[in-house]
Amino acid sequence: MTDGRHPGGASSHGNDLSGVTLRGNILTPQGWVSGSLHFDGRIAAIDGMPADPADNLDPYILPGFIDLHVHGGGGKDIMDGGDAVDVIAAIHARHGTTSMLATTMTSPLSDLENALEACGHACRARRPGTARVLGVHLEGPYINPGKLGAQPDFAQPASLQEVTRLSALAPVKLITVAPEIAGHLEVVRMLSDSGMRVQIGHTLGSYEDGVQALAHGASGFTHLFNAMTAFQARAPGMVGAALAHARYSELIPDLLHVHPGAIKAALRAIPRLYCVTDSTAATGMPDGDYMLGRQQVHKCMGGVRLADGTLAGSTLTMDQALRNLVGLGLDLADASRRVSTYAADHLGLPERGRLASGCHADLVVLDRKLNLTKVYVEGEQIGLTDV
Repeated sequence: MTDGRHPGGASSHGNDLSGVTLRGNILTPQGWVSGSLHFDGRIAAIDGMPADPADNLDPYILPGFIDLHVHGGGGKDIMDGGDAVDVIAAIHARHGTTSMLATTMTSPLSDLENALEACGHACRARRPGTARVLGVHLEGPYINPGKLGAQPDFAQPASLQEVTRLSALAPVKLITVAPEIAGHLEVVRMLSDSGMRVQIGHTLGSYEDGVQALAHGASGFTHLFNAMTAFQARAPGMVGAALAHARYSELIPDLLHVHPGAIKAALRAIPRLYCVTDSTAATGMPDGDYMLGRQQVHKCMGGVRLADGTLAGSTLTMDQALRNLVGLGLDLADASRRVSTYAADHLGLPERGRLASGCHADLVVLDRKLNLTKVYVEGEQIGLTDV
């Protein structure tokens, strides 16, 4: 793979980024192409011929990763407010995440307002060296207090008026709701009708509650298998509703949150299962104590837990998620869709998550061992010094 310049194209950034050319095995919506990809802020053209990457030794060029569940990284938590979201977006960009949703914790309204105000600034203007913050994933407070997982105990019934007020501070693109709470099915319908994606999660709901929520407009499930009622033969639970009926669902493939066998079952059952990190402030940091919202968590042995041992998010990055999927037996093209394209499709973003003319120049280059060598966010090359 070589880099080159070709005439034409204006950069959308202050630096001279026009006319970048990358050569290698390019994953397009139609399949693999061996050739050249030309871009500035957007993809200008892809030249080449269909090819099987197994027939050469060239690097892989894939769509940039899209992570719809990011709590933190680099010692910072989204709930910190201030510049935390930019620090987090920079850490994840260095691991190939080109766009993301800033994800909140179940918290008092004042804490949520503080966090979303900071996220709003990041959504309106992307800082150099960072992933694009597409909006917010509101994970709570509209969850079941009996299934908090690692969420603080500030759960409350959903209010459309409250969500609307929060979304005025930063665009709420995705919201996690426990549908079995009284009144929540109608709120699910109203939120979905307003254009938000509603996911079922942190729930004690039954299989029937899940089916009803999907019928009312819910479009997916939050960290499948975790913090929801399990599958049993005579009580299929929320997991059963997802496996039987979901088109989209997120899953944490760090190999701690979900057993590889359960991941394989979900991959067979849910057509557009996509991966998230559920990453915390401990991501990219040494072992030790960190904050997750208002709670202290401890990182050790690759995991993050509360004092009682409950898993509390992860330290996963999306480049490792891709490698884990391939390690489970997925071919690289399928794994790429599950860390990129399907998340974009879930949010209704046809110009992200794929390499095609006119799409944002969000892309990653990997060597034959699937190690990152280059990352571009909207045409800007990201430094990988800390990867």
